[in-house]
Order: sequence, then C-alpha cells, then structure tokens
Amino acid sequence: MPPRFQEPYCSPGCPVEAALGFIGGKWKGIALYHLLTAGTLRFNEIRRRMPGATQRMLTNQLRELEADGLIVRVVYPQVPPRVEYSLSAKGRTLEPIIMALKAWGEAHARMPAPAHPSEEAA
Repeated sequence: MPPRFQEPYCSPGCPVEAALGFIGGKWKGIALYHLLTAGTLRFNEIRRRMPGATQRMLTNQLRELEADGLIVRVVYPQVPPRVEYSLSAKGRTLEPIIMALKAWGEAHARMPAPAHPSEEAA
C-alpha cells in the first residue's frame, strides 16, 4: 500500500479512502475502464478515447496508476518508441467496481436533478 495510506495518516474510513485514492482523479477511472474493455492500448489510443484529457494530465494519471501497481507499462526499444499500457492482475480486481460505476452512471447520469432538496424526500 502506498505510504500515503499507511498509519498514522489514515482516518477511521481508511479502506474507502485508500480505494478512492487509488482510482480517484479525473481521468484514472476512465483510463482503467478503457484498459479493462479494450485490453492493451498504446498511449495515443488511450488519449483518443479521452479527448478532454491533456497529454500532461493523462501522463501523470497513468504514472500514478503504474506506481500503485494497477497498470503495466511496457516500452518497446524502437524508433519511434512504442509504449503500451494494460491492466495488471491487481488492476483487474477493480473490474466489478468499474463496471458497477458504469452501471450506476448509466442509470443516474441522465436523471434530472431535483429542483429543491426537499423533493428528494418525496
């Protein structure tokens, strides 16, 4: 587990905090989803699937996922360099979570927000 989630820095909700720390970030979950559904992808293939992510941000998010052991980065020694990303065994354990997030998003993303908080109770 990364040092940022080890005692004494963890709150009582540490397991949830730790899980969100691994997959939190604007682009991490989306990158994990694409690697889960498409398998091995080159950097530009991931980038094309995530047009809103800048190259720098995507690079940083992929580096964090690699450092946390969720993805595997393979660099092939050729010109121009070829870099491929895939889920690690640890990353594959996130499949039910990612697919549950996808299902939840499909069910709730198009639902109109209530006009007033009291309407939720009704």
